[in-house]
Amino acid sequence: MTAHAQTDLADLKARHPHLFERPAAARLGVPAIALAALALFIFGLVELDFSPQRIISGLSQLGWFALLMIPPDPGSSLPAYLSAMGETLSIALLGTTLAALMALPVSLLAARNIIPTQFIRFPVRRFLDGVRGIDTLIWALVWINVVGLGPFAGVLAIAVSDFGAFGKLFSEAIETADRRQVEGVRASGGSPLHEIRFGLMPQVLPVIAGQVLYFIESNTRSATIIGIVGAGGIGLQLAEQIRVLEWQKVSFLILMILVAVAAIDWISTRLRFAIIGKRAIA
Repeated sequence: MTAHAQTDLADLKARHPHLFERPAAARLGVPAIALAALALFIFGLVELDFSPQRIISGLSQLGWFALLMIPPDPGSSLPAYLSAMGETLSIALLGTTLAALMALPVSLLAARNIIPTQFIRFPVRRFLDGVRGIDTLIWALVWINVVGLGPFAGVLAIAVSDFGAFGKLFSEAIETADRRQVEGVRASGGSPLHEIRFGLMPQVLPVIAGQVLYFIESNTRSATIIGIVGAGGIGLQLAEQIRVLEWQKVSFLILMILVAVAAIDWISTRLRFAIIGKRAIA
């Protein structure tokens, strides 16, 4: 740096010291947060009885279970497993579809560019937050006690849980839509419903469709988990085989789940690209 530049820099610091001096709170903030995070981490390790010795012994036990799982063998239960896998896929598909259909009209009430007043939008948003804040597994336990064991409880659990998530995601997509198309419909004499139908929905439907496809793939795993607590599907079969220590059947069921999730992920990815491509061409 030249002497002239140093003089200019010193002059700027003299005239505007607040721009070159960080406040003490800003200087100490990052180290304080780092120390607090480290203290919380150490407290968690102590409180949860973390033990390296238990991890090492657990890994050896896990290795023994892995040996017992080889080779995967469904035995004579393959037809029952295929039926349970189809049940799991049906739970994910029906639950996600129901959630999307219920969330779409409610998301309009939660969107700022549709409902400008807080008196309606605020309670709708808080309602969606409350529904979304309860995990799918908890909803499954609730619906099992309401409608009984079986896949119907699983469908309702996924539908209610995803209803809150879809309501938030759909409303955010609606709020980011281009207003010019809506104003064009209004300028041509369209009603508020026409503005939503012809100016807003063509923009957000591709985004919504992509989100629904992603959730179908994610809910395939969720349907497996809630099946363990009695909501039907492949999870119920998996829990039963673990309970009776049939590890070869357990490994076969795990492979079935992995293959199904991979296949749905591949299909949903292609469909999302197709939707995006159609939107780009249009």
